[in-house]
Amino acid sequence: LVPLIAWGDKLEVLFTLRTQSINHGGQLSFPGGGKEGDETIEETALREAQEEIGLHPDHAEIIGRLTPLYVGHSDNMVTPVVALLSEKQEFTMNPNEVDEIITVPLKDFMNNQYLITEKWQLRDVPYTVPFWDIHHVPLWGATAMMMSEFVEVCRDFFDED
Repeated sequence: LVPLIAWGDKLEVLFTLRTQSINHGGQLSFPGGGKEGDETIEETALREAQEEIGLHPDHAEIIGRLTPLYVGHSDNMVTPVVALLSEKQEFTMNPNEVDEIITVPLKDFMNNQYLITEKWQLRDVPYTVPFWDIHHVPLWGATAMMMSEFVEVCRDFFDED
């Protein structure tokens, strides 16, 4: 789940710092995980957010999906779901999965305040890798790719208004 929190007229993006004992431990991420049974992608995102940060599904309005992304390290296809959390609420971290919850103003991403890019190569093909220096642990990898797409979608949306 890509959680957007509305604090008055400001929007913030919520991230979790994953505990060391789980996959991608010690990394910043969005709440999320695998589907169970026949639940939809949106139901999965809301359930995982409830398990990880105590988000009640009734407090989240699904806005839409981002592009599915293959995460090679864990051999998973991830479909990010964006939701607007329209009221201030207390989050409850699951200590088995989350060490910290952080929020960052969306405008800071929009103006590239924290963006760092590096040139990498994969199978002799060069590509640009985004990093976001938002915490003592940088936002990178699949979550940074998702955030980069989300920022571009927001730019397109806000440019139209």
